[in-house]
Amino acid sequence: MGSILNILGKPLGSVLEGVGGIIDKFVTTDKERLEAKAAVLKMTTDFQLELAKVDAQFAAEQAKVLVAEAQSESWLTRNWRPLLMLVFTFIIAYNFVLGPMLSLETLPIPPDMWELLKIGIGGYIVGRSAENVASWVPDMLNAKNGKK
Repeated sequence: MGSILNILGKPLGSVLEGVGGIIDKFVTTDKERLEAKAAVLKMTTDFQLELAKVDAQFAAEQAKVLVAEAQSESWLTRNWRPLLMLVFTFIIAYNFVLGPMLSLETLPIPPDMWELLKIGIGGYIVGRSAENVASWVPDMLNAKNGKK
């Protein structure tokens, strides 16, 4: 799973190339052509800035969810991601270490599972990092504001 900016950036580039070609074909004077391309470039830049803002908000919301899970009073809510990562670790270890060493039958790991593993590891790392940062940010803000 990529960022929103990465997901929409490539199609946007293709659209811009097409619009540039249309401008070149149908706009006859150099001045009008430059003005049209400048307008398209401004719209593109504005759109990319908005996408970057949305992407940052999305990442912040994801971090909030992970922090809430990590701080939950429920054992299962706090630990479901680490448990899932342990299961994935076992599957990978079985398929690539134990299975070959002991001549056991192994199954190919589906691409979607690899994607889920990457997302899970990324989320786990972000969650634990956010949890650690959340513990010292209030102290830092209080020190900055002169509070004890």
